Amino acid sequence: MADSNNDEILLSVQHLKKAYGDHEVLKDISFDVPRGKVFVLLGPSGSGKSTLIRCLNGLETIQGGTISFKGKPIDGSEKTWRKLRTEIGMVFQSYDLFPNLTVAQNILLGPTKVQKRPKAEVEQQMDKLLADVQLSEYKNAYPRELSGGQKQRIAIVRALTMNPELMLFDEVTASLDPEMVREVLELMLGLAEHHMTMIVVTHEMEFARRVADTVLFLENGVILERQSGHDFFANPETDRAKAFLESMAPISDEE
Repeated sequence: MADSNNDEILLSVQHLKKAYGDHEVLKDISFDVPRGKVFVLLGPSGSGKSTLIRCLNGLETIQGGTISFKGKPIDGSEKTWRKLRTEIGMVFQSYDLFPNLTVAQNILLGPTKVQKRPKAEVEQQMDKLLADVQLSEYKNAYPRELSGGQKQRIAIVRALTMNPELMLFDEVTASLDPEMVREVLELMLGLAEHHMTMIVVTHEMEFARRVADTVLFLENGVILERQSGHDFFANPETDRAKAFLESMAPISDEE
């Protein structure tokens, strides 16, 4: 689990509201994420988790409230979000790799074209990260030649090569075969151990238990429960959270 003595608030969400027409999806959401901490968003399908995390990267517009990053409110303009996306990385369940580019080309594109960093510097960083995730041999491969788990690890490496200060993960293992889930989750656990600030939407409860400094449990667009990861899994405060955890528990062989 991430551990940091630095209480600097990296991201602050205050009274955030999100609606599609008359349907309010997020209702008065507020929380602060200190640097170096891992927040896990849990809740049933339709509770607003993915919508919330997409709001934190400017992929969804908001209808009320403020999002602040490193102490500065975000004005919501596309120009501002384009700049911030170099500091706020996001990985989706669908990989989003360019199929016509090699692994290396996919990874190098953002740092060299958007951040204008020297190619040699980025290549050195890329090579180290690919070695860390044991995918060096696939540098010149195309996405179609990779398994789902490999694609997802490449997507994470691509995001990390931008040197983000905050990483957002939206159900990154949801579309993976079960045997591929572990390699992706172990990579994310490693990031947490190296104090990467992360906000994670997941249905992998054991992973959430291991990685979460704080759990936000959402239902119907509100934060129903906010606890440390340990306390949430040991003693959820609400009946709804208890029922959710019971529904996500592995099926026992004992009857």
